[in-house]
Amino acid sequence: MHELSIVLGIVDIAATTVQKANAHTVDRIELEIGELAGIETDALLFAWDAAIKNTVLARAIRDIRHVPGKARCLDCGEVFDMHELYDPCPKCNNYLNEIIQGRELKVKALTVS
Repeated sequence: MHELSIVLGIVDIAATTVQKANAHTVDRIELEIGELAGIETDALLFAWDAAIKNTVLARAIRDIRHVPGKARCLDCGEVFDMHELYDPCPKCNNYLNEIIQGRELKVKALTVS
């Protein structure tokens, strides 16, 4: 389950931010997770509960924004919703696509105190 290592990385980011701000804890964390990022939300939430105990995120309100997948066909230029990494273009059925949105995994904002 790579989601645990992702959560541990987020904990490190939060701890570093809290230290730099001379704060004590995180009140709110906003995450952006793309549909094509390869992250299972249920596994992430399960790992989250275990990994944040006794950390600066222990009492933080978690806000996750899911970013839908979008791609541009490299053959015909069609922009379309992409739900799986290897979805073909719905217009010309080409598999050579440029992902333009949906691979994000970001700590968008932290509110510390």
